[in-house]
Amino acid sequence: MLLLLLGIIVLHVSVLVLLFVSTIVSQWLVGNGHSADLWQNCTLKETSSSFQCFTSSTNEWLQSVQAMMILSIIFSVLSLFLFFCQLFTLTKGGRFYLTGIFQILAGLCVMSGAAIFTVRHTDWHQPSDNTSFGFTYILAWVAFPLAIISGVIYVILRKRE
Repeated sequence: MLLLLLGIIVLHVSVLVLLFVSTIVSQWLVGNGHSADLWQNCTLKETSSSFQCFTSSTNEWLQSVQAMMILSIIFSVLSLFLFFCQLFTLTKGGRFYLTGIFQILAGLCVMSGAAIFTVRHTDWHQPSDNTSFGFTYILAWVAFPLAIISGVIYVILRKRE
């Protein structure tokens, strides 16, 4: 049972790390000397080897992606906190429904944010041959099924003595 709890906690923390990295790092769109994310656009200066960064657009869809990613982090942190609280207060045989619901909500928020970005990123940056999705965009999509799986495991999990 202890090994199962440790595995669940490791899965949850790895989802949380993926969510933090995908929200913070500036690599959602990458191109030739250019990178963009939810917060800023950076371009490599031709005269030097430094990046010049500007804040991202104020498009409504981009703000909704920002909100979805932040909500996913909040729900996942809250879920981890609730798991530890329920671990010590839940009666024997009880299920971790509340923890699972918040983790599933985190997964749905990250999925919504990544899906909106997928559909609307061409409004922000014109598609070209040298622009592609960056690794943090992929991390957001990887965090989605892991968060859903983690939430389902919490819902199924029963507290043992």
